[in-house]
Amino acid sequence: MNFDLTPEQDQLRDAVRALGRKYGHDYFVAKAKAGEHTTELWSEAGRLGYLGVNIPTEYGGGGGGITELALVCEELAAAGCPLLLLVVSPAIAATVINKHGTDEQRKRHLPGLADGTQKIVFAITEPEAGSNFHRLGTVARRDGDDWLLSGRKCYISGVDEAQYVLVVARTEDESTGKLKPALFIVPTDAPGLTRSKLDMEILSPENQFLLYLDDVRLPADALVGESLDAGLPALFAGLNPERITVAAMGAGTGRYAIERASEYTATRKVWGGRSIGSHQGVAHPLAHAAVQVELARLMIHKAATLYDAGRDLEAGISGNMAKYAAGEAAALAVDTAVQALGGAGMTTEYGVATLLGAVRAGRIAPVSREMILNFVAQHVLGQDKSY
Repeated sequence: MNFDLTPEQDQLRDAVRALGRKYGHDYFVAKAKAGEHTTELWSEAGRLGYLGVNIPTEYGGGGGGITELALVCEELAAAGCPLLLLVVSPAIAATVINKHGTDEQRKRHLPGLADGTQKIVFAITEPEAGSNFHRLGTVARRDGDDWLLSGRKCYISGVDEAQYVLVVARTEDESTGKLKPALFIVPTDAPGLTRSKLDMEILSPENQFLLYLDDVRLPADALVGESLDAGLPALFAGLNPERITVAAMGAGTGRYAIERASEYTATRKVWGGRSIGSHQGVAHPLAHAAVQVELARLMIHKAATLYDAGRDLEAGISGNMAKYAAGEAAALAVDTAVQALGGAGMTTEYGVATLLGAVRAGRIAPVSREMILNFVAQHVLGQDKSY
């Protein structure tokens, strides 16, 4: 069992950390409050090769795996710049297309995903069905050689920044008549596709949207894969990378909050010339949060290692556990940091309360803590399925 990164991974981590600190949390907050996107950071990360670390070298990527992409997610978050679209575009979309797309789809999309010039977002969640693909209402039907998509999606991140959206729909199996999932690469400017921005109580430069698909006409090659049989494996291909990178972003955010709070409490002096961090009532909660973040990081490392080794079932269990642990740890770390800073913790200047909404959302999305506990109870503890 080896907990050390390779020399190349160490170099990647250090380089991404330097890039994140070049921009910093003030940049992130300013962009979010202005209703703007972190375009400069994204573009530079793309030029430097950090967005495509998990994409094969033949398509302009780094040839690494989810371990490397998790490092990128964590280190940018640890610098105060948690970029949600890292999870959506390089982790989900690039993985799905690389593993299950056609040769033409890989050639068309992976180079742009690798250098950051192309973004593909992901649309599975629906108002009535949530993320339960068994109940999805978005339907794709044949019309000659084309496909027509109709339905609604909600909480879809970054549609206004992306050229394409990877839409999960249901199709009818001609041999059985049963509905089965299929994924389609849909241009965000396609006729019949409209969007409505959701107002969220989260400070983020990335926006959330409702999507409406009204007979969106797509060519045959918009279907991911060579046939409808690719739909289910393609859908599941994106789930483990999603959970692992979301967890990495949460762990990085927790590290950032603890670092900010520790700097403050080590130098803030109120009683008798001693730092407030010398009091156990301040130090112990921060130490406890630091332990929880570190435990989450260990599970993230395990999950990413298993995934990159092709051990998907084990990676699914560890990935869900990592997402649960990191979501809880990040929320604890930010809340503890705010409490340690007192009134200063609620100011924009000190840069911790600005993350409260995001870390609270991390306990809900992309899969809630309760659904993860259901998963663990069933697959680890052998309990009957509860839903």
